[in-house]
Amino acid sequence: MTERATYATVYLGAQLSATESALDLDWADDAGDRTDDHEFEVSTDDPREAYLEIQAFDVAEYGHEVLVNGDPLTGFDIPPNEGWQLWSDTVTGVDLREGTNTLAVARDTDTDDAFAVGTVRVHWKAAVDGFRSKGPVDE
Repeated sequence: MTERATYATVYLGAQLSATESALDLDWADDAGDRTDDHEFEVSTDDPREAYLEIQAFDVAEYGHEVLVNGDPLTGFDIPPNEGWQLWSDTVTGVDLREGTNTLAVARDTDTDDAFAVGTVRVHWKAAVDGFRSKGPVDE
């Protein structure tokens, strides 16, 4: 079976903190302890090998959650790092579904950590019907 990689880009632009404007970022809206749900579309009924890349700023603690369709991914989702980071995480413990899906980030309220999230890109593979490979290229 031939597969193709595809993705959806979701801009969150959110600052998560116990107090408003803890990071004083002009590009990020105050989200409190959880961002709103942001929608993205999956065009296949069998998405495979899903993972996401998340831009995060000034994460100080483990324990924050990435939520897909309202459910948290398994394991830790965003590791601590000063300044900007681009973190990849497999989409495990939840399922992408054909059509509209949601993505949100929730702050661990047992900490006083304040951090921001920029863009999240969700990747998956989809089967390609009717595609015929030309085979290997002769060198």
